[in-house]
Amino acid sequence: MSVVSIPIVNKNYPMGCEDGQESRLIELGRMVDLRAREILDKIGPLPESSLLATLCIVLADELHNRPAPAASEADLKEILARIREIKHKISQ
Repeated sequence: MSVVSIPIVNKNYPMGCEDGQESRLIELGRMVDLRAREILDKIGPLPESSLLATLCIVLADELHNRPAPAASEADLKEILARIREIKHKISQ
C-alpha cells in the first residue's frame, strides 16, 4: 500500500492507495482540487468543512445527472446471445 499526498486548495491530504495506483489518485486529486477552486471562485471563501460538504454535493449532483453510458457493441452481442439462449430453452 502506498500513501500519496494530494493537495486540495493549498492543503495536503495523505491518501492511501494500492501500489501502482498513485498516478491515478494524483489525477483524481487534481480534478477535485480544480472543482473546489471553481466553487470558491463562484461563492467566495468557505470554512474547510463547508467547502467539503459543498464539493461533495456538487460532485454527487454531477454524477447523478450525467448521461448513462451507451452499451458497447460487445455488450449488445452478449445480450443478443443470451436472448437467443433463453429463446432456445423456452422453445424446447
